[in-house]
Amino acid sequence: MSNELIFLLLFLAPVVSSIPIALAYKNKGWTDKLPYLSVFGIFISVVMSIYILVNLDGQYTYSWIPDLGINFVFMIDYLSSYMGVITAVIAFFIAIYGLEYMKGDYRPSWYWFCFNLFTASMLLVVYSDNLFLLFVGWEGLGAASWGLIGHWFRDDDDIAYVGKAGRKVGPLEFSWPPSFGGWRAISTIRFGDVPMFLAIAAIWVFAGTLNISEINWHTLFITLGAAGTIILMVCLLMGLFTKSAQVPFCEWLMTAMTGPTTVSALLHSATMVAAGAFVFLKLTWYIEPWHMHDVPGVEYVFIFVLAIGLLSGFYGALCGTGMRERKVLLASSTMSSIGLMFAAAATSYWIEIEVAGMNLALLVAFWYMAIHAFAKASLFLVAGHLIHGTHSRFLCGDFEFGKRMKTAFAVTLIASSFLVGIPLLTAYWVKSSMDVLYEHLWHHHDMTLPLVLLIVISLLYSAVLAKFLSLNFIKGEKPKHEHLEGGGLMKLGYVLMVAMLFVISCGIILFEEAEHFRHAGGEVMSIGVGLAIFAVFVVAVYKPSISALSRFGSFLSDRMYLPYLNDYILPKIGFFISHILDDYVNPAIDGFFNTKVIPGLFGWTSRRVRSIQSGYLSRYINIVLGLVMIILVIVVILVRGVWQ
Repeated sequence: MSNELIFLLLFLAPVVSSIPIALAYKNKGWTDKLPYLSVFGIFISVVMSIYILVNLDGQYTYSWIPDLGINFVFMIDYLSSYMGVITAVIAFFIAIYGLEYMKGDYRPSWYWFCFNLFTASMLLVVYSDNLFLLFVGWEGLGAASWGLIGHWFRDDDDIAYVGKAGRKVGPLEFSWPPSFGGWRAISTIRFGDVPMFLAIAAIWVFAGTLNISEINWHTLFITLGAAGTIILMVCLLMGLFTKSAQVPFCEWLMTAMTGPTTVSALLHSATMVAAGAFVFLKLTWYIEPWHMHDVPGVEYVFIFVLAIGLLSGFYGALCGTGMRERKVLLASSTMSSIGLMFAAAATSYWIEIEVAGMNLALLVAFWYMAIHAFAKASLFLVAGHLIHGTHSRFLCGDFEFGKRMKTAFAVTLIASSFLVGIPLLTAYWVKSSMDVLYEHLWHHHDMTLPLVLLIVISLLYSAVLAKFLSLNFIKGEKPKHEHLEGGGLMKLGYVLMVAMLFVISCGIILFEEAEHFRHAGGEVMSIGVGLAIFAVFVVAVYKPSISALSRFGSFLSDRMYLPYLNDYILPKIGFFISHILDDYVNPAIDGFFNTKVIPGLFGWTSRRVRSIQSGYLSRYINIVLGLVMIILVIVVILVRGVWQ
């Protein structure tokens, strides 16, 4: 099989396989059967991604727009080869789950086409070496996310809302429908996409190529200078931060929970939110900031990313402790995890340790991304099953309910304990290496705050996932409605997903590049932090909510009133400015130009023209002679310049 066919099948199989159901949207008989074809298309991508991981390496170029130097350029390296498999496998497991979860939905054609487009777009982002091609996949993610988040656009079911109906903060009602969730997602993302596109255009102008692996980043940054480098990178980061829902662009992620749970699972694990962090890892690998200490401006960029990542991690974990909705709680924890990925990758500027040909900081960030992807997808799929079974999006479920939902209970326990960093479990080894990175910043660069924040975030994160476990299966309220029959394919989806955590655990034991993880796990500080995380997890399971802090809990549940700032204060400021412009500035400008400048200019021009048109032959001769003299002078100057 040729490499061209491999890439065609990888990207096109999901999209092409979903076209029949998109065209058969009026035929219910076909729309009940064709989802299996869509799932098969994703399975083909799984097979192709595994083939690429095993057999391909390096850059592959195929002509696209030769005159502009734009080609299909794919880079098969460590990051893309593994991330491609992760993306395809997670999408496939979620698609299996969706066969049952979305059964009977009123828009299956729309859902399956957008879902498969979502998957294909992320694969394009993962494998693209050309920034323009990457941006095509990037925009595909945005378009598909809009269609999926706002899938239930009728706004006719409270279970699809985010927030509590009737609850207000000031004049703002803290309740958002699916139609608003889709609009907010695409508008926030577009806010970052514009500067990102301008940055890509600037790279093309100054570097002469858009292939990430071929750009001489050192020369580019030297050419741009400190200010130019900072502006360029901040413009790129705007696209990454908005897509990954980092502070202050995080509100769209919370209201995106209005979409189907399958969408939330894919969006939070292997696509969309992970896309921004993955692209940052990819760019950082080729920029090699650890070799750029002599380039002005680069250090400020990575300090900025480190700060935003840790701030987002802290904000997401802290707000998560107060959340009452299943999916919104998980969304907060995702924001926190993505922040840690950005921050860990940013430490590469100060970390020069290489493991298996990759900077240690990037290796840590990537494998934390992989563990988070499977664990978080498992938790979201469980949340969807619980919502399906209890017909409630809020945390509820006592121990009796947990015993009736044994599989979901077990998967939640495994996924959450593996993800928080409890000693000997999967994420512990990666988080231990993360501790080592920040300890290096403390000892060698006098940066104490990042290490302190990492420990605090880890403890809060442990409490958040323990709360999700406890209030759904152990100490929550008894569900008012239970509809537990069925769910075979849904169970299969999250059981397969959580099983991948054991596969990654085996990799940590066997892979050569994981040796540093194993070594870091034996450090005294890592063991101490891990035991503290375990203690917090146990305490939070036993007592997931504290009544004495109920007001503070409401403050956190309201996301520290950031929605009030986004949905009320900023629009009011915008409307005020627009009214000032519309009522005063625009009339003043229009009046000044329309009554003064333009009429005056035309009057002056007409007077000058009339003075020339006198009717005297002598004046016309003088004008012609003057023009001839001017032309002669110009010709003489040009001729002398040529001869010299």
